[in-house]
Amino acid sequence: MPIFRHGPPHIPTTTRYLAPGTGVLAHRHEVHQVVYAGRGVLSVTTDAGSWVAPATRAIWVPAGTPHEHRAYGETALHTVGVPVDRDPLGLARPAVLAVGPLLRELIIAYSSPGPKETPEARRMLAVVLDQLRHAPEQPLHLPTARDPRLAALCAILDDDPADPRSLAALGAAVGASARTLARLFRAEMGMTFPQWRTQLRLHHALVLLAGDASVTSVAQQCGWSSTSAFIDVFRRAFGHTPGARRAATGSDIPRGFTPGPTEG
Repeated sequence: MPIFRHGPPHIPTTTRYLAPGTGVLAHRHEVHQVVYAGRGVLSVTTDAGSWVAPATRAIWVPAGTPHEHRAYGETALHTVGVPVDRDPLGLARPAVLAVGPLLRELIIAYSSPGPKETPEARRMLAVVLDQLRHAPEQPLHLPTARDPRLAALCAILDDDPADPRSLAALGAAVGASARTLARLFRAEMGMTFPQWRTQLRLHHALVLLAGDASVTSVAQQCGWSSTSAFIDVFRRAFGHTPGARRAATGSDIPRGFTPGPTEG
């Protein structure tokens, strides 16, 4: 699927409706940005890795960070620009944040078309920032591997997240010992191999669910030992079961919407 560039980068507060597989090419903003999929699943990718979020999560992108977006499923993309002098998080890196019902409605309302310099809009942004300040950060980041052996292992499992091989067996395939790879995971990824594999499988699960795959099929394709095990991990990561995903994604794409030509 092609990826299209949307809109001028100096207007970071907007709502766009994206077809599955489309997105926004690499760009950067002079302000911080909150990226939220009111419906569908959205990923943000930088040189440091990828972050993915369903409708119960938002992605924080610091000012000046080159990044691109990708939509999975019919996606309502809401973005909110945050002035650099009003940073509520103090983060120099992207992050995934939990989104409760109030923050969700505020993001959707503020990113809707209309002037942003009115007293009402300024008050709304102030409440958005206050909600963001208290939004828990979620561990939904897949860092980019630097070591070629680690990168090769990551590519193997990215191609087939259900690959059941142990770290030692995968190490034999990429020319590194399990001990070396375990050290590289901690040093480069900031997590253990089992933690990273779970994150990878959750990323793949969100993408597959956005394409309307069944919960049982997703569990099998992503390598969980059983559907119940997958449901348990998914619930702990996202706060709802994979079967409830459609209800959690909301319905803010207009009925009958057909994606048209994108703006450059």
